Amino acid sequence: MILVRAIALLLSIVCLATPGWTDLNAGGDAYTHGDYATAFREWHQLAEEGDSQSQYNLGWLYLYGRGVPQDYAQARQWYKKAAAQGLASAQFNLGQLYANGQGVPQDYAQARRWYEKAAAQGDMQSQSNLGWLYFYGRGVPQDYAQARRWYEKAAAQGDTSAAMNVGIMYLEGYGVPQDYLTALFWLRRAADNGMAMAQGKLGVMYQEGWGPTQDYVEAHKWYNLAASYGDKAAADLRDALAGQMSPAQIAEAQKLAREWKPKTPSVPR
Repeated sequence: MILVRAIALLLSIVCLATPGWTDLNAGGDAYTHGDYATAFREWHQLAEEGDSQSQYNLGWLYLYGRGVPQDYAQARQWYKKAAAQGLASAQFNLGQLYANGQGVPQDYAQARRWYEKAAAQGDMQSQSNLGWLYFYGRGVPQDYAQARRWYEKAAAQGDTSAAMNVGIMYLEGYGVPQDYLTALFWLRRAADNGMAMAQGKLGVMYQEGWGPTQDYVEAHKWYNLAASYGDKAAADLRDALAGQMSPAQIAEAQKLAREWKPKTPSVPR
């Protein structure tokens, strides 16, 4: 499924003292206080005058129906104006509309076009989404090498979903020679940040001895952590594995799971 991100709208608005930008800042203040209708009024004039950030902000309001009726066509119109001026966040969101078929017929080729523009500016989510398109052949010929390339770019910026996907590619041998140690590296990066699927995959690797030394305690720990995020398959694997472990091993695995902390807060995808 195409990734969706919650963009911190107001954090992207730089507070400037220049008089010509007072409406932009006033709109930001209104938005912060939940006064979306005022935010719309403040931003609309600047958007009509060609300010890309205000155009993006109007797209956001229409996309989610904040202060205006929800209207995907209007969201697309404003995002497109901002995207044409090179605003990466608008290019990403325009790609999202095409990928999800919101206000337009679903069109992965158009989504790719806008993701590529944003990705060229370093936009992490666009890079990750390009990986998804190439992995599944949506709007482009299926190309695992391109998928891995884009996933790795996003993972290098801290995208945990992209790191997990790179790990799975090496684990399963999608477009690369199967390499358990490389898979372990990428899956561990995702698992350490709370990605349940990556944690479950690590559990399997430790249980089977794929790459790391076979270690039932580590396997149980990772299964347990994945289960705590709602992964039922991991819970079933944990319970089955427990039948092959001593009470002391189970207690140690549970202790490790209780003490585990994510390196950074996980972001729902």
